[in-house]
Amino acid sequence: MKRHWKHILLRSGDPFIWLTGGALAASLLLVIGMIALIFVSGLGFFWPHALTKFDLGDGKQVLGALMEREEVPNPDNPEHAVRHRIKVKQGNRDLYGMDFLWIDEDQIKSRELPGDAVQVERMEWGHFYGYVKEVKDGDKPVATGAEAFAKVQALLPEAERIREEIRSLERDSVGEINYYQNQVRLKLKKLHMDGVDTGPEVDALTKEMDSWQQKYIDLTKRIAELKAKQTYSVSFTAPAGALASGEREKTMALAEILRVDKPNHMSFVEKCSYYLAKVWEFVAADPRESNTEGGVFPAIFGTVMMVMIMSVLVTPLGVLAAFYLREYAKQGTMVSIVRIAVNNLAGVPSIVFGVFGVGFFIYFMGAGTDKALFPEMLPTPTFGTGGILWASLTLSLLTVPVVIVATEEGLAAIPPSMREGSLALGATKFETTVRVVLPAVMPSILTGLILAMARAAGEVAPLMITGVVKLAPSLPLDGYFPYVHLERKFMHLGFHIYDVGFQSPNVDAARPMVFTTTLLLLGIIVLLNIGAIFIRNRLRKKFSAATAAI
Repeated sequence: MKRHWKHILLRSGDPFIWLTGGALAASLLLVIGMIALIFVSGLGFFWPHALTKFDLGDGKQVLGALMEREEVPNPDNPEHAVRHRIKVKQGNRDLYGMDFLWIDEDQIKSRELPGDAVQVERMEWGHFYGYVKEVKDGDKPVATGAEAFAKVQALLPEAERIREEIRSLERDSVGEINYYQNQVRLKLKKLHMDGVDTGPEVDALTKEMDSWQQKYIDLTKRIAELKAKQTYSVSFTAPAGALASGEREKTMALAEILRVDKPNHMSFVEKCSYYLAKVWEFVAADPRESNTEGGVFPAIFGTVMMVMIMSVLVTPLGVLAAFYLREYAKQGTMVSIVRIAVNNLAGVPSIVFGVFGVGFFIYFMGAGTDKALFPEMLPTPTFGTGGILWASLTLSLLTVPVVIVATEEGLAAIPPSMREGSLALGATKFETTVRVVLPAVMPSILTGLILAMARAAGEVAPLMITGVVKLAPSLPLDGYFPYVHLERKFMHLGFHIYDVGFQSPNVDAARPMVFTTTLLLLGIIVLLNIGAIFIRNRLRKKFSAATAAI
């Protein structure tokens, strides 16, 4: 009887249904858990932490933010086999040499939340935790004690304005002068290569170069005048830390300080305002401190632009290949071999595509383009080095099998009667393909494109050798002709995650940035996919309505 019930149970298929359902549930739980971990670790990065002063033995003090608490074994005391230690972000890397410190709770005599403790965000060396002591204008004290913090807050907006003006002049105005000077140099070099070293054209270019040089001199004087206005400095005090007693003093130029806050005095509304400001800075600002602070806007721009260029390149290539294989090629052994090759391409490691991109696109096509079109630039390569164009082309080859397979499946699903009806009404094969088959298969094309974009946005290995860099000096899009510079190197969120997480010398400080950037990358992929899915659904409805009308 037992065998009979087992036999019936196996033939009914119920165990396999439960097995597949359980596998699906486990997969969903893993995905949800991963996303929850990224959300919690990423979204909490910008929330201001309270500053705690820990009094240790022998008069030593540590001021910082409590980050973690964990159990550690205690074999020396059997009665208390478990003890705890805390991880404190003490900042002040220039004073202590490290941002984070582990403290055994047994060493802590007391804890306090000092109301006058400040968190200083600065251009370099990360956060500073301490107390405002004095504000000076040159060598003249202008505020001390309790008035110093209010004075700093009053001076920061003007200091930020001057800093941004200097940054704009150095980045935009000086950059413009350098660009046009470089164009003049290239023109002079090209004339020299043609054997023209004198004459009116050379004289005009020389005069133009002198004009740009004079503008550069005037601009440097303006920058020097602005820097001369940055006369304020702020003195801070901080505990000497866990290695010594007493306190230390640090004097900073006001121009180096981005903001000063008292986290222990912040209300909930002020904390929310601080949080939103930091989120916006993360999305819209440039990176600082080896990409561990500041924003990731260049990486966002580079990721989206690369995906868009890749999409423009891969879609026609994959669609045309699929149409030829399904609609025009004579079905036989050769077509079957091509289909097998296309499917096998989807399993090739991405780094192999990167090596191919370096060899074919950069060393062959790029170097040839430089010799033919940019001889005056040599030996400095223009297209003969990594850039966003070659990275996009490499990812196009990587993802083209996905588009081909999805388009072919869509073509196979179109009823033959639609093609036959079009041909019976006198349309040519080409007209049938363009006006009947292509609109009907567009949802499948967009499905393949969605999968291609999702994979391309997260790829890192092929990009590392075809154009992505840790920090790009300029975006691939600017105001100089031809406005879109496909030869330039670029930043990418995936590589940013790798660089910050595995190449940063300050791992503890960089770890929260890894989760935050990962969350941002997931959000961009989701937004790109939602846009493509919306267009696909609109096309499906349109196609369904047209079919119903027929």
